[in-house]
Amino acid sequence: MKQKKYCLLKQEGRAKRGEFHTVHGTVQTPVFMNVGTVAAIKGAVSTEDLESIGTQIELSNTYHLHVRPGDTIIRQMGGLHRFMSWDRPILTDSGGFQVFSLAGLRKIKEEGVYFHSHIDGRKIFMGPEESMQIQSNLASTIAMAFDECPSSKADREYVQHSVDRTARWLERCKKEMERLNRLPDTINREQMLFGINQGAVFSDIRIDHARRIADLDLDGYAVGGLAVGETHEEMYHILEETVPHLPVEKPTYLMGVGTPANILEGVERGIDFFDCVYPSRNGRHGHVYTNRGKLNLFNARYELDDRPIEEGCGCPACRRYSRAYVRHLLKAKEMLGMRLCVLHNLYFYNTMMAEIRDALDRGSFAAYKKAKLEGMEAENG
Repeated sequence: MKQKKYCLLKQEGRAKRGEFHTVHGTVQTPVFMNVGTVAAIKGAVSTEDLESIGTQIELSNTYHLHVRPGDTIIRQMGGLHRFMSWDRPILTDSGGFQVFSLAGLRKIKEEGVYFHSHIDGRKIFMGPEESMQIQSNLASTIAMAFDECPSSKADREYVQHSVDRTARWLERCKKEMERLNRLPDTINREQMLFGINQGAVFSDIRIDHARRIADLDLDGYAVGGLAVGETHEEMYHILEETVPHLPVEKPTYLMGVGTPANILEGVERGIDFFDCVYPSRNGRHGHVYTNRGKLNLFNARYELDDRPIEEGCGCPACRRYSRAYVRHLLKAKEMLGMRLCVLHNLYFYNTMMAEIRDALDRGSFAAYKKAKLEGMEAENG
């Protein structure tokens, strides 16, 4: 009997504790994926660093790697795992979000999207088949379906048409992925496909779309198009309405979210996978996460502070350096300051996910969430 890819180990309310089995290893969920857009985490963070801070999944961007260095180059180098020297799972997003956010000049048609590269202006076409082919060349563990991410401000008629097209595109993605995985020269013939639920802030459109894509029996499902302008309350409401209509026996991924509080609220509503640029982006600007809130290390109050960023933290920054020293590095625009802050933030997120899994194992997630949120609200500065 074929081993189930996703094993739901335990539930507390809607919160899920699971294991996801892949060709590149087993992932313990809930999990935060560390975002390495162009096959590296911004902030001079190496794959060796990622291993040391407990990263389970690295996320890279299909669109960016397609335009530079080129997915055919990465294929010739043996795939993304070999290229970046990483042997744990990699998820690649489909390129859809970038096509719609970066490309000012774009034309959406049934076959796909025509747009211009943000690097050199050359004309590019990307549709469901092209996205699957690029991701197959990258040979990631998990490929995301090609979709349109409509604005949260889009009108209902536009959103409905967009979602209907995304549903048709998903069927094409699945068919093409199955074809690619049968080819003898495909690097990763065990590549998985996650579908993406869209619908902006219209609950009924989201629910209908969730039911339609659930029937396709994919390896996992994402909730996309959130954290793009709607309020946190709207996002949580959409999750409460939508997630129950996605298969509980498959992983559920909330794309591009978010803050530690967003993650805790997402887990409570049945989300397994998260990703966000916040920890690395904030770290590069000297903003660091702690269990007592977020600190801005540029603040003068840390000039003579010889404590680590957070007492008891096991990250490379906190094990060795003071707030005062890291602040000095940031003020002097030394790359090491940025690097240490990014490492601290990613370690904080990865550690929080391990704490969430432990709390779910013990059946005490609700108490953990309450205490964590209260602690993080205590201090900001």
